[in-house]
Amino acid sequence: MSSTRSLPAETAAPGRHATAWFDPERPALERAILLAVAYADIFDYPLTIAELHRYLIGAAAPLAAIHSALNHGHAPYPLVSNDGYVMLRGREAIVATRRRRAQVAARLWPQALRYGQVIAGLPFVRMVAVTGALAMDNVDPGADIDFLIVTEPGRLWLCRALVVGLVRLAARRGDRLCPNYFLSERALALDEQTLYTAHELTQMVPIAGLATYYRMRRVNAWADAFLPNAAGPPRQPSGDAATDRPACRLLESALRTPAGGWLERWEMDRKVRKFTRQRPDAAETAFCAEWCKGHFDSHGQRTLAAFAERLRAIEERTR
Repeated sequence: MSSTRSLPAETAAPGRHATAWFDPERPALERAILLAVAYADIFDYPLTIAELHRYLIGAAAPLAAIHSALNHGHAPYPLVSNDGYVMLRGREAIVATRRRRAQVAARLWPQALRYGQVIAGLPFVRMVAVTGALAMDNVDPGADIDFLIVTEPGRLWLCRALVVGLVRLAARRGDRLCPNYFLSERALALDEQTLYTAHELTQMVPIAGLATYYRMRRVNAWADAFLPNAAGPPRQPSGDAATDRPACRLLESALRTPAGGWLERWEMDRKVRKFTRQRPDAAETAFCAEWCKGHFDSHGQRTLAAFAERLRAIEERTR
């Protein structure tokens, strides 16, 4: 096994008396395997061996070490392997759930790629990535296609307005796009350094702007402490749509003028006022000149709370 790292604080033992599986003295690989499977279980998502390797929590290890742990009786007791997937004991039914959702995802991916490439062709777009459940092929019918979009600094809100126009056109065709996270190239470093954010970062699938994607991964190297094996995109990009398009240069030049700056400020002020009125207390929303984070449902906080509860439940079962 390769070198290991200490677990981040939020993945440590879930309670004062939780010592059986999450004790720091327990082999790091065993803890990392159990933590990874427990986190995925929140989403009814059994892991393949390759995914378990990529999303090990708090420890780096080669794929061969994962196989050895699972095949030679060294894996944590609460885990079972079924038809190529690893999951918590008693949760075997989620294999069928994953397969059903994967079929839905397979139908959505062509739309995601098509719309992602259209978004990449809009003025001021510098990166487009699929995020959320679709990035993991774990969606139910009627799910949105979530996008993270990186823009040129100083024109994020005008870029967002153009993307929202595309969203409305797509809705007329029955396609549900949700570009809920915009960042400027000056704001690639993420402030929320949690296990949830590390997962979102390492799970996202870039469609356009690979150079910007790799820069975003480098400036968020803190995520390696949580998921040290999760380097690079989770799947091979299908092709990098160009983000320097001659057809957009004229419009971009026109909007880089003082008039364009005025429009940018007007659009930002208008939308920030609207969003603040909608949910003034939403914990995971943030709006300014450099980012527009529209996660109104506090999904990150709820996920981390569910993860802590999962660990407590495992501890109770195995005492």
